Amino acid sequence: MPLLMIRHTVRRSLSTLPPLTAQHYDIKRGDYSKVNDVDIELFQSVLGDRVLTDPALVEPYNVDWMRIMRGQSKVVLRPKTTQEISKIMRHCNGRKLAVVPQGGNTGLVGGSVPVFDEIIISTSLMNNVLSLDETAGVLVCQSGCVLKDLDNYLSERNLMMPLDLGAKGSCQIGGNVSTNAGGLRLLRYGSLHGNVLGLEAVLASGEVINSLSTVRKDNTGYDIKQLFIGSEGTLGIVTAVSILTPVRPKSVNVALVCCDTFEQVQSVFVTGRKLLGEILSAVEFFDSSCYQLVKKHLSLSLPLSSHHQFYVLIETAGSNHSHDEEKLSLCLEELMSSNVIINGTIATDYTKMKNIWNCRELIAEAINKEGVTYKYDVSLPLKCMYELVDIMRERLKDKALCVLGYGHIGDGNLHFNAVGGSHSKELLDLIEPFIFEWTADRKGSISAEHGLGFKKANFINYSKTDETVSLMRRFKDLLDPKGILNPYKTLPRIH
Repeated sequence: MPLLMIRHTVRRSLSTLPPLTAQHYDIKRGDYSKVNDVDIELFQSVLGDRVLTDPALVEPYNVDWMRIMRGQSKVVLRPKTTQEISKIMRHCNGRKLAVVPQGGNTGLVGGSVPVFDEIIISTSLMNNVLSLDETAGVLVCQSGCVLKDLDNYLSERNLMMPLDLGAKGSCQIGGNVSTNAGGLRLLRYGSLHGNVLGLEAVLASGEVINSLSTVRKDNTGYDIKQLFIGSEGTLGIVTAVSILTPVRPKSVNVALVCCDTFEQVQSVFVTGRKLLGEILSAVEFFDSSCYQLVKKHLSLSLPLSSHHQFYVLIETAGSNHSHDEEKLSLCLEELMSSNVIINGTIATDYTKMKNIWNCRELIAEAINKEGVTYKYDVSLPLKCMYELVDIMRERLKDKALCVLGYGHIGDGNLHFNAVGGSHSKELLDLIEPFIFEWTADRKGSISAEHGLGFKKANFINYSKTDETVSLMRRFKDLLDPKGILNPYKTLPRIH
């Protein structure tokens, strides 16, 4: 983007910038050094002109995608290699300069933006595919590769990425790994803990941990890579990833069905697992409030009536189109005859399938256009998954413009959203910590796939015991004794 355009964009949006995170949450800055001219000269000797200090260029990196969190960083570093990050971290560790790694900055919990004046290390220029073993289906790439770009690269070779997210056009694989992103097809392909074969990471000291294994079975010693998957940049900066890539299915079918109760939604999932078996790749749901916002703000519509309480998207992926379509048709017939669904349709062409998926994937964008969004990502037992939305509607009443829910029915991941007309402490206090207490009482998780970041760090004990959190802190102290890597995130803040 040209410099003039960046500056224009920043000026135009200054009036809508969120409050500074440090002031809004009234927290104390850690005992870190401040960046000086000598530091900048060192960074420039390593990166050349890939050091940003112009406030107009730095400001976009300070604000999160949700426009709720805002840091005060004065410098952005844009390395291209692991070795450059290593040199940067060695210097920062010696000077006790705090840093925050940033990928596509699509996170929802404030994990990828500064809280105070931490140095931002952007991985956006680390976007090279390093190797691809097409026989074994193993891809090795730098952490800054955009998820959609990787999937497009693989599609030309009849392969695909094992995860798919609504933010795939801008999120980066390093961020996906660092937050253990789940996405739309975890039901079929599993989590990144199973798909990542190896990774490379730079520790706070500048030491490079090279664990880029490309074999599926490696049982020698501790599985170090698992420490970094989901650690949100607090233990090291992921710089490269080795990941399994499944064969791209020859046949993809999408069905959309309508239900009037969440019990019926559950029955759709149970029947789908039973009748579709190995070709079932995704089961997603959203409520009528989600659909109304998608129609209102994005002018999208579904090929079914808009007067139902719930919509369920079923996707199959296989190798024989007629066989898969027949199984899906029989599944819908069974659901219809048993009065589980009110109506349903099977998408017969790419345009129709894309339209249905857009209505699901763009819900977050539509919600953001409605007002100030309070987003929560929890996992719950399937039987009480939507009960949380009903309870919160009653609890918030007219304090919220709308309350809605959608998510991955296949893995119990609910995306709960409440929308207000403005930032409201009264509304926030009604939501937190009640939503975490309710989730914990049902043995759920307060973070299903988005991580803890800054916003949920102090609530970790609703999902983890004191002993577990203590062990996490010991890992942090071992790998980052000065605490310079993404401070104030993931672990509870000590006052």
